[in-house]
Amino acid sequence: GPAKAPTPAPPFRRVDIVLGCSYVVEDARGLLRAFSGSSSEHPATLVLRGISVRDDGNLDDVTEYKVPSENPGSSSPVIFEASAQSVSIPHAESLLHADCDGEEVNCEISPYSSQQAGEGPCRTSWFMATLQLSSGISIALVLRGPHCGSREEEEHDATLHPKLRIPMSKEGTVLTRVEFQSSSRNASLRTHLGSSVTLDCHFALAPSSSLSSLEWRRQHRGSGRSLFRYQVGSTGPAAQPKVHVDLGELMGSGDASLSLQGVSVGDEGTYICLVSTPLHQAQHIIQLHVAEPPRVRVVPAVVSFERGVTTTLTCNIAGYYPLDVSVSWTQKTPEDDAEIPLSDAHFSSHRQSRDGTYSITSYLSISSATARAPATYSCHVSHVALAEPISVSAHLKAPEQTGSEGLLGGFIATIIFIVVLFNVLRRR
Repeated sequence: GPAKAPTPAPPFRRVDIVLGCSYVVEDARGLLRAFSGSSSEHPATLVLRGISVRDDGNLDDVTEYKVPSENPGSSSPVIFEASAQSVSIPHAESLLHADCDGEEVNCEISPYSSQQAGEGPCRTSWFMATLQLSSGISIALVLRGPHCGSREEEEHDATLHPKLRIPMSKEGTVLTRVEFQSSSRNASLRTHLGSSVTLDCHFALAPSSSLSSLEWRRQHRGSGRSLFRYQVGSTGPAAQPKVHVDLGELMGSGDASLSLQGVSVGDEGTYICLVSTPLHQAQHIIQLHVAEPPRVRVVPAVVSFERGVTTTLTCNIAGYYPLDVSVSWTQKTPEDDAEIPLSDAHFSSHRQSRDGTYSITSYLSISSATARAPATYSCHVSHVALAEPISVSAHLKAPEQTGSEGLLGGFIATIIFIVVLFNVLRRR
């Protein structure tokens, strides 16, 4: 039949994205006092104006944001209006539909201090907006605010915001534009030994700005090292083995993602993507966790019941990472409706292999004085790398008749048969 026409991509539409935020001020030492008390933060609203999003048919209720009519006071939320005409906003659909999708968005705005951003009374005001979605997406927006001699100030007679003491619009908002954005899809990643993983990091710049450097760092247990560093204009990047950043994608599309090959236990840690321009820096932090599932084996797999003999079942759990593992035993006979937990197992100490993985052994002793046969004994292992516990079983066979016991049984049966036959013949 005729080929079906491809489904057309949904059209795009420009909408306002409104986010509730906190405005975090600096202390006298220039350090951010984030979430340390009511005196260090102030309610704020970030309005991303005219952001292009895919119109999937669910935008009928989306309307343009209207600034509240009351005049802003020192206790009123600070409203930041941000235009993004020259810089695209990443993950815009996720931000717009966060409430409907049950996602939480943590938004924090703070002054961005830069010694090169301007000096004296005409210093440009800059702000950093950091957005963290509960799904793991993180976004950093560098906002350029009004400054002395700007068109905004001339149009609005330099009315100063009561909280920020910088020019504000007639509606009492702070007019800004996005000059630089960076983002990452992952706040945390989990991977297996020997696998390859990509740590996502992207950025976009306004035409007036340019990339100066990219660095990836790893921190773990109090120590840190640089894994990749590229200074624009240099002969090439400085990179550790196993890591790779595509310079063509970096300079062409702003893809600063780091590829890590052959993951080992030693690669676990906190990875930092640091993107720098001549004026600003933005960073994203990604936690990389290594998780390797255990291999489980029970020996012997089949045990024959013998009177007066104690048999030991051995459950070998090997090759897992991280260290925490849960091991338990159960017993089940044909008469039991459910498995019965056993608490008399004992364990070896943890052992660590050269590749960093761990192993442990659990022992269960079965005494013929207390055991019931036939029965199934199961070793259950739970670990963070397993979607569900592993269960491996050994089977205890019912006791078999020995030769002497068989002869005695046959002799008794014969005597009974002779007695019965004698009685029958005598009655005749």
